[in-house]
Amino acid sequence: MTDRYTAAGDRYEAAGAVYRKAGSSGLRLPALSLGLWQNFGATTPFETQRAILTRALDLGITHFDLANNYGPPYGAAEDGFGRHLERDLMPHRDELVISTKAGYDMWPGPYGDGGSRKYLFASLDQSLRRMGLDHVDVFYHHRPDPQTPLEETMGALADIVRSGRARYAAISNYSPEQTEAAAATIAGLGSSLLLHQPRYSMLDRRVEHGLLDAVGRLGMGMVVFSPLAQGLLTDRYLDGVPSGSRATHSRSLRSGDITDAKVAIARDLDAIARRRGQTLAQLALQWVLRDERVTSAIVGASSVAQLESNIAALDATPLDDAVLDEIDAVLAPADAGRP
Repeated sequence: MTDRYTAAGDRYEAAGAVYRKAGSSGLRLPALSLGLWQNFGATTPFETQRAILTRALDLGITHFDLANNYGPPYGAAEDGFGRHLERDLMPHRDELVISTKAGYDMWPGPYGDGGSRKYLFASLDQSLRRMGLDHVDVFYHHRPDPQTPLEETMGALADIVRSGRARYAAISNYSPEQTEAAAATIAGLGSSLLLHQPRYSMLDRRVEHGLLDAVGRLGMGMVVFSPLAQGLLTDRYLDGVPSGSRATHSRSLRSGDITDAKVAIARDLDAIARRRGQTLAQLALQWVLRDERVTSAIVGASSVAQLESNIAALDATPLDDAVLDEIDAVLAPADAGRP
């Protein structure tokens, strides 16, 4: 291995050092956060991960987003991130916002999934051991669990914060109505929800139908995932499905998801982006960040070059009304019939 990492002295003047308030809280997050969902499991070389993580911090990216079952295999992303913390990042721990989640399946049996108090506490304790931490900054319930009373799930989140295992509680994949109910329930327990993490992209605008408004009313921040629609809003699939791409091996994107209609939309958006002197991915990231209620967009990266290209979106010319109208016209077929 190479020598121990030394952080760039100008990291808070770098391209990624654009910070936005998380709702009405005092916490600010980088406009782009680094997600460890796809490229930080056991199949990615340690030095590749290390290069991406350290470059992210050098560019002002201070928020790293994980979950208990990110890998592969489950737990591998947290385990690897713990090794990177120990080797390079622990001197900067108080500069970082580290998030993790529980709510999807993690281990066999009735106690390794859902929203019960037993599962949430056990999962977070496992996550902390994997990462070598005594707390995370944000702990999410990853999805609603209709089998568990909301009072139990929110009570567990409130007590996790009180216990010191997490600084803030958050939720992901909750509907607007579920978000309102969760916020009211945890408020009744003397606590609060900092963030909501939903899917949001040009090809999936469901958050605009109530969730953005709910988050705004509640004083929460929104951190969005899949802003590039798992690669559909990049130049990767404009001419078909290349061999070895995510669509050939990932459960989150299959070749059947890449329809002619979506490719046609992506090509039209790519033309707008090129005219503006940017990539389609940069345009897509800039677009989801156009609403001030969106605190941060999570990006993945398989290389330093990809990370740097995504961060360049923050330096682009602002989207004016004429460009936004043109984008809406392109997206109209995808939005037709949606609630």
